[in-house]
Amino acid sequence: MSAIQKYDVFQAIADPSRRKMLKLLANQPLPVTMISKHFPMSRTAVSKHLRILSEANLLSAEKVGRETRYKLEPDALLELKEWLSFYEQFWDNKLSMLKYLVEKDEKDV
Repeated sequence: MSAIQKYDVFQAIADPSRRKMLKLLANQPLPVTMISKHFPMSRTAVSKHLRILSEANLLSAEKVGRETRYKLEPDALLELKEWLSFYEQFWDNKLSMLKYLVEKDEKDV
């Protein structure tokens, strides 16, 4: 059974620092100390951001020795991808219609 989701994907990625953390963790799992080196904020603040990302199921945490490593869980991004693909199709249709109308007007001139 999965954990209760306190934040949704959209809330979690609303912050630019959290988006940067996701990008950083796309390469490999990292502990808080390594993640913190990439941000001008305290380790406590970084941990808070990581907790929010974890609660949105975007990250998983694994205890390795005395440190916790955070790993990107890309499946949680599918919700975002599906939402964006709807609008991508919407704008593709609008732009195709605009192109058609402009080309039609050029022929009529």
